[in-house]
Amino acid sequence: MGELQSAVDALAGEDLTHLFGPALLERLGPLLVLQNRLAAEVARTVRQCELTGASEHDGLKSMAAWLRGHAHLSTPEAGRVVRTGRALAHLPATAAAFADGTVTPGQMATIAPIAGEEQRAAAEAQGVDLGAVDRALTEVAQGPAHERLAQAVHHYLEALDPDGTEPDPTEGRRLSIAKHADGSVTGRFDLDAVGGEKVQAAIESIVQANRPQGDDRTRGQQNADAFVQLCDNQLAAGTLPTLRTVKPHVVVTIDVDDLADTDTTGPGAARTGFGARISAARARWLACDATISRLIMGPDGLPLDVGRDKRVVPPHLRRAVEQRDGHCVFTGCAAPTHWCDVHHLREWVADQGETSLENSALLCERHHTKAHHGFRVERDPGGRWRTWRPDGTEIVAEPVLRV
Repeated sequence: MGELQSAVDALAGEDLTHLFGPALLERLGPLLVLQNRLAAEVARTVRQCELTGASEHDGLKSMAAWLRGHAHLSTPEAGRVVRTGRALAHLPATAAAFADGTVTPGQMATIAPIAGEEQRAAAEAQGVDLGAVDRALTEVAQGPAHERLAQAVHHYLEALDPDGTEPDPTEGRRLSIAKHADGSVTGRFDLDAVGGEKVQAAIESIVQANRPQGDDRTRGQQNADAFVQLCDNQLAAGTLPTLRTVKPHVVVTIDVDDLADTDTTGPGAARTGFGARISAARARWLACDATISRLIMGPDGLPLDVGRDKRVVPPHLRRAVEQRDGHCVFTGCAAPTHWCDVHHLREWVADQGETSLENSALLCERHHTKAHHGFRVERDPGGRWRTWRPDGTEIVAEPVLRV
């Protein structure tokens, strides 16, 4: 262990700044193999610890608990290492490839379920040669079709019990949302095949319907925008279940002085209904097409007076804007009216822009954001909408030539 520690220290002490592409990749390849080999030794050692009850030495009942407390692994990570260690003795081909560094920890964890006690018993009862399956899956993991490893394992496990009871696919559904300090969120979901198909179909429909000219978003960004648009459509439709007699909507609270002060961005000046802090500039963007409620607060922080809700863009004006514009007016975009906000060309708070047909433009969520970050849309005397970039150059939609 001392020699290994010294070798790692020597690697960590190397100066990489003078290296470039090929040399860096030559260094990286062996490191990845060694990383796999070290993970194999960790799993093998964890299994031996489990067999000898080593965790009891530190007062813990399982190696999973020890890994969580002493190695700071998450619960899923600790479970994966323990299950991998248990599978090694039953999967010699995969174990050897893991020890050689040609199979990754993730691949080993993917294959490990076939060595579970129930799965081994089912294979034996049906006369399945587990060794042959082990070798075949190892070849998949090491070969060009490695991305299909999980699918191959899934097919094998299903084949072990072809006449078994069909499980309820919804029981495995999970959706978790983590909020960060800046108000942004990170999410993860696990869905069954049918649930996943529904989500993909809904998102894909919006992605394919909103591909404006010059769109340079990555596919991941397109999916994220489509997901937000999907939620926006549902919120705007007003058909979602009510929350304590109120239809679900985005709530933002901001001091009127912060809302009106356009000299600064006003970071953290506004608070959303779920507790996120956003800038005053972001709140002004949301206020373009929103319902405003006035609250007068006393010195003790308690409301003294609550004014009546007032829709910034009344329904009759929105209908007129939709009828005139027909879709998002940002050059190159044709997002439908029900995806769009009514944008004030001259801000109604900062510039005292009136809420009128002449001062309104229909913009989708993506391009409404652009309009509040330096882009500008205007309607010329001939009734044609034109768009300018922050640098003053005009965005011109080139004609599509068909041959």
